Amino acid sequence: MFTPPEDVRDADVLHVVRRHWLPAATAATHLAVGFGAHHWAIDDGRADDGGRRLFVTLDGAVSRHSAASLEATYAAAAALARAGVPGVWPPIPSRWGPFTVPLGSGRLSVTRWLDGRHPSAEDAVEIGSILAVLHRTPAPLGVVEWAPAVDADLPEVLRTRTATPWTAGPFGEQARAAVLARLDDIGTWTRRYVELAAHALEHRSTWVLTHGEPGAHNQLVTAGGRWLLDWESLAVTPRERDLHAVPGMDGMPPADEEMIELFALDWRLSEIELYARQLSGPHTDSTDDRTALDDLLDELG
Repeated sequence: MFTPPEDVRDADVLHVVRRHWLPAATAATHLAVGFGAHHWAIDDGRADDGGRRLFVTLDGAVSRHSAASLEATYAAAAALARAGVPGVWPPIPSRWGPFTVPLGSGRLSVTRWLDGRHPSAEDAVEIGSILAVLHRTPAPLGVVEWAPAVDADLPEVLRTRTATPWTAGPFGEQARAAVLARLDDIGTWTRRYVELAAHALEHRSTWVLTHGEPGAHNQLVTAGGRWLLDWESLAVTPRERDLHAVPGMDGMPPADEEMIELFALDWRLSEIELYARQLSGPHTDSTDDRTALDDLLDELG
């Protein structure tokens, strides 16, 4: 997220990291990166430049996980790295064993700091060789299976929600008007989504281990190779979940176009539901809320 959380201070993060991961930590700095979770850089005070040694993530209210499933997911990512699956930049366990600890309304996790560059969209397709190995790897215990992100009643829910003005924040009415204008299309998209999801669920035996969001924003290219970040989205799903996220990868089997359509709709409808819920309620003129409006309009467009 681009703005710090209201219920967690930098000092709170520093305290938790000192207790559970790095007693020598001297500073926590909120980073305006990503969307959906909060991140901090942790300085251990030993390097001449104030060396950032850890990268901290706070998965909060918009996480798709329970506390138990998030812990199991990060533990599974670490198991993949230990097993030698290439490209996995894993979370590191706390001093007491768990990979996540509670903080505020969310769960805190930590990885080592990684210096590198995000690839261009064209260069991002080179992640295919890493994903091909991941897709052949048996799923560790505890990895969640994909389930539909929205329910069949989404159009009715949005029709009811848009029946009254959204006046709890500066972008409410603009967002409501945009959703109202596309309610019929949302109904069409949802019916198709339900049909495709039912087909996918009937063929669970073909599902594989997928990262879920392997685009350029979750890749870092370093002197030591290419790495996939943010393993919160790890799940057993149709392989097209990854193929949809990075089209055109070499070394991949032909995609099932209906499953590509499924995950395009999975993303679109879940984003519409999330941002409609956010902007129909209390919000401000923050960078995060402006980004939410832009993303909602983009998905509706």
